[in-house]
Parts: sequence; C-alpha cells; structure tokens
Amino acid sequence: MLKIDSRISVPIYEQVIIGIKELIIKGVLKEGDKLPSVRELSSLLTINPNTVSKAYTELEKENIVEVIKGKGTFISNNYKNNISKEKLNKLVIDFKRLILEANYLGLEEKDLITLLSQGFKEIRGGV
Repeated sequence: MLKIDSRISVPIYEQVIIGIKELIIKGVLKEGDKLPSVRELSSLLTINPNTVSKAYTELEKENIVEVIKGKGTFISNNYKNNISKEKLNKLVIDFKRLILEANYLGLEEKDLITLLSQGFKEIRGGV
C-alpha cells in the first residue's frame, strides 16, 4: 500500500510515483497489473483526484504504466531500463545534494555507502 506524508517537502504526486515504483521493484505490482482508478486511489489515500491523475500521467510519460481507454491503468510491459539522459542528470544532482547534506551532518563516505546499501535492501525487500 502507498504511504503519503503531507508533512514532508516531497510533493504528494511525487510520493505516489515513488510509491508505485517501489511496489514494482518489490514485486507487489507486476507487468499487466491493473492500478486502482484515479477516484479509487484518491479516496484510499484521501488526496485530491487531480494529484493522482498527475502522478498517473507522469508514470505514463515514463512508460511505467499504460492507460487503456475504458479499461483502466496498467503496469506496462516495457517499464524496465527506462533511463533517459534527463533522468540521469536529475539523479546526479540529487546525489550531489545528499552528499552535501551528509557532509554538513558530519557523515563520511563509508557512512553514506552503508545507508545506500540499507536503502537498496529495504526497497528490494531484503534481497
């Protein structure tokens, strides 16, 4: 199940995107699985339907989901290895920001590597 935290600085639609991607990586959602409708998910998460719609639109742009008119939104069959130069550049910027913050907290490179490793294990379900 997706978790939304309105107290953090990450926009809610991005939290929905991250949550769906995490469910895919953990194997909870698989190719061809149907996602809840915009109204269903917005009701479950108690968020605005426009927010869910925006998340679904972004996921569709990334070929992670596909919308079939009259049937719903499904996990795409070709969502893997969807790396664009723009996405990679954003990731590099995000990493630099994290490294900067870690330095201000007094963390060393080995500490970040440990945290990164723990994060991978958590996301992938302990694998």
